[in-house]
Amino acid sequence: MRRSTTRQLTLLALAGALVSTGAAAPPSPGADAAPAKVPVAAGYGGAVASVDADASAAGIAVLRAGGNAVDAAVATAAALGVTEPYSAGIGGGGYFVHYDARTHRVQTIDGRETAPATATAGLFQENGVPIPFAEGQTSGRGVGVPGTPATWKSALEAWGTRPLSQLLKPAEKLARDGFTVDATFRAQTELNQDRFKDFPDTRKLFLPGGALPVVGSTFKNPDLADTYAELGRKGTGALYRGPLAEDIVRAVRKPPVDPAATRIVRPGDLTTGDLRAYATKRQDPTQVSYHGLDVYSMAPSSSGGTTVGEALNILEHTDLGSLSEAQYLHRFIEASRISFADRGRWVGDPAFEQVPTRELLSQRYADTRGCLITPDKALTSPLAPGDPRHPAPCAATGKAAPTTYEGENTTHLTVADRWGNVVSYTLTIESTGGSAITVPGRGFLLNNELTDFSFAPAAPGVPDPNLPGPGKRPRSSMSPTIVLQHGRPLLAVGSPGGATIITTVLQTLIGHLDRGLPLVDAIAAPRASQRNQTTTELEPGLWNSPVRAELEALGQGFRQNPEIGAATGVQRLPDGRWLAAAETTRRGGGSAMVVRPYGRP
Repeated sequence: MRRSTTRQLTLLALAGALVSTGAAAPPSPGADAAPAKVPVAAGYGGAVASVDADASAAGIAVLRAGGNAVDAAVATAAALGVTEPYSAGIGGGGYFVHYDARTHRVQTIDGRETAPATATAGLFQENGVPIPFAEGQTSGRGVGVPGTPATWKSALEAWGTRPLSQLLKPAEKLARDGFTVDATFRAQTELNQDRFKDFPDTRKLFLPGGALPVVGSTFKNPDLADTYAELGRKGTGALYRGPLAEDIVRAVRKPPVDPAATRIVRPGDLTTGDLRAYATKRQDPTQVSYHGLDVYSMAPSSSGGTTVGEALNILEHTDLGSLSEAQYLHRFIEASRISFADRGRWVGDPAFEQVPTRELLSQRYADTRGCLITPDKALTSPLAPGDPRHPAPCAATGKAAPTTYEGENTTHLTVADRWGNVVSYTLTIESTGGSAITVPGRGFLLNNELTDFSFAPAAPGVPDPNLPGPGKRPRSSMSPTIVLQHGRPLLAVGSPGGATIITTVLQTLIGHLDRGLPLVDAIAAPRASQRNQTTTELEPGLWNSPVRAELEALGQGFRQNPEIGAATGVQRLPDGRWLAAAETTRRGGGSAMVVRPYGRP
């Protein structure tokens, strides 16, 4: 668990008493204590769940001071940019889903990164051949225009009540005073050590003295504190024009590589004009009905809402709660396989591609795809897609294509406030450590989000809607989700994990809604992830279970993945309390907090 030092004085003074369910009594303001990292909390006044206790505390502080869910989400996200710099930050982008308690509407902000105006379908090819993924990842070529600061601006202008300068203060203090390094932060740094050491600014920040940060030491980022202070004074526009924008462009076009490094680091073609031209997109969410509930998520450019929604529609007529565990997992795996086959064929940036979003989410289409599932035999991958524009029962059209690689590190936060507003927000810099390029003197890593594009068509002769293009948004799997019951929030969930985000959110939803698991247990349950690949990934809890043999007898094939996703959620309980839930063990466990704890969930 990350433990802060002097920064906690500010957070505690601002928030007052911050406790989670099961905590005894809050430390008094001025006490040198850190918030506990507790995976579930219930009470009144609002709730925050994230992967990090300091970030959750920043959001709770805002709620206690009278801010709403949007204000708290921005403060939490900014703090995660400090404590989770390899997963998120102002050098990246994301998707913001908001329920407005006054209008009872769900709306979204697409804050996805965009490609430079010069990008072509061959962005990651040389002499007609795709470059290795690792060389696209650690390069200026993989960097898209960051969307996170613009997302904060759009969200606050639409629904916020507090100025950005105020909401950035906790994160600025956190960066300046430091946080205590935990095992997860050290392990993620070690994972990137070979990349980081080749960039002097990155090495200086994340490998102090040339060594890995020591667990228990204090990690400070004064450059990021100064950058937050600048954004607070000037607004988020400072990242898109002026000296900061010029610093970003310089780092992309001439990556600051150690002259002694042997790594191939290609420059990118980002310009100040690309940054000036960036804009978020306010758009309607995806929506499906599942057992009488309304499930809302992100529309394209994310594939999260369409793919989770199609899978739910496929499962709509199945009583998952009455099935054996093996049959329940079999149906879940097959619905995931089918919806991923359609995702690969049909979903891309709708500004460039004809994306049949409405048709993909129709129950009629799901029924024509769901009939492929039989209880006694697994389908094989890659499975061919259907045609949602012309649904035909149990039919496939065109050629099958495998699912392309997508980086697995991101972060997610969920927030609810006393008025009933809810935010589900997923943000990322793509790979763990992003591009590995720290903007000199600015304290944050740049994304490698453009590597979410297909480097080449996924299969010869198969249309691929996710090839690069000028100003295009790469397809994402981020799936921030809000579920309403009779027009009021029931729960909100989301997760990091690249393409496994979709299966993590889907499995969490059906685990809670169909199998009756408490939300924190649905989040903690061992996961499977099928993404139209020849084998399904299993976490150890399922790999080592007798259920694996039962599924293999149906023709399912598996490979191990030690950890899939890291979900968080909030839920409105029948008695009016908010429940916050996070991981119990993944990524070292998450942090769930409420404003006024009362009783046990």
